[in-house]
Amino acid sequence: MAHVIGHRGAPRRARENTLESFRAAVALGADGVELDVRRTSDGRLAVHHDAHLADGRAIVETPWSELPADVPELPAALDVCAGLGVVNVEIKNWPTDVDFDETAALADAVVEVLAARPVAERERFLVSCFHLPTLDRVRELDADLATGWLVFGPLPGGPGDDPVAALVAEVVGHGHGAVHPHHSFVTPELVAAAHDAGVAVNTWTCNEPDRLRWLAEVGVDGVVTDVPDVALAALGRAPAA
Repeated sequence: MAHVIGHRGAPRRARENTLESFRAAVALGADGVELDVRRTSDGRLAVHHDAHLADGRAIVETPWSELPADVPELPAALDVCAGLGVVNVEIKNWPTDVDFDETAALADAVVEVLAARPVAERERFLVSCFHLPTLDRVRELDADLATGWLVFGPLPGGPGDDPVAALVAEVVGHGHGAVHPHHSFVTPELVAAAHDAGVAVNTWTCNEPDRLRWLAEVGVDGVVTDVPDVALAALGRAPAA
């Protein structure tokens, strides 16, 4: 059964990456949520997707006290999501972003927060990142944390190379337990190759019922969606009232 994971909560019901959005995802019956983490100028962990606030200020250059009131800190978001089966924490650290840190110190801060949570809760965490060295740092710090590499699709290869096999080999070689491709790149071959290697496939961000059903049929382990209620209904599971 594919897990239904609310993308930044339930953004069609409440502003994304807010406590209200996470509560909405819980109320709709989602299996989990995905959320994004960036650091402030004073080292706090802000749950926010973009590197900049709506007014143009870079989060990394802004102290926590000056962030909008609806931007939660990671521990507060985890409190709201404590009863969910999956909490996918995406670490935002990409070379073209203003807050990129090649030392991957944000991974250290995130792992510290997750490690402080109750044991039963920690078993439900899934840490993801597009920047592979940052994700590797998470594995280095805590090998018990589940990790998934975010990618757009299979890795490009030279003539005769198998891009699906290359992607799965890279995930396995770095010790990560999941790969997170964009849903448009998911194929039965990718899912089968990943599963044969013991790697889970969680895909993002799909909102169309027919596509959601197809993804479940080919065996993805989780699907990230803006509309958890639509996804649950598409998969034959009644959303919460």
